[in-house]
Amino acid sequence: MACAVGALVARAGVVAMALPGRPEPWPVHLLRRAAATAAWAAAAVYSLGFFSVLVSESDVNDGANSVPAPACRDGFDPATTQGLSHHRPSYLPLRFDCVREDGSVYSSDAAYGWMNGASASLALSAALSPSVRATRPNCAPARRP
Repeated sequence: MACAVGALVARAGVVAMALPGRPEPWPVHLLRRAAATAAWAAAAVYSLGFFSVLVSESDVNDGANSVPAPACRDGFDPATTQGLSHHRPSYLPLRFDCVREDGSVYSSDAAYGWMNGASASLALSAALSPSVRATRPNCAPARRP
């Protein structure tokens, strides 16, 4: 829901820049809005992965057939899950690793890779945006009567 609202606000901001009466200097305002949108998108993607790891962690020791972690067993063939001993959750970077008795590790979900990459690149682009470093445009001082 928040992503949809953010996208609508960003779209309205871009359309407002094309209409007469736009704030000057409009490119600076447009870049600031783009940086804010990238920051919100990074937060949305990261929170998606954060709650995915949190749900996988909360499913462990939660009733019958909950050990080893269901995220490590569901959707994998028996050869992959054979010898499964425990799991390791990580919130930075996002991942939920499944550990076998021999020490080998496999990820419970390949989606954590794109979530880490997308949130990092969006956050980096928001932080390095020229609008973040831009100062207030030079304006003539107001005249006092």
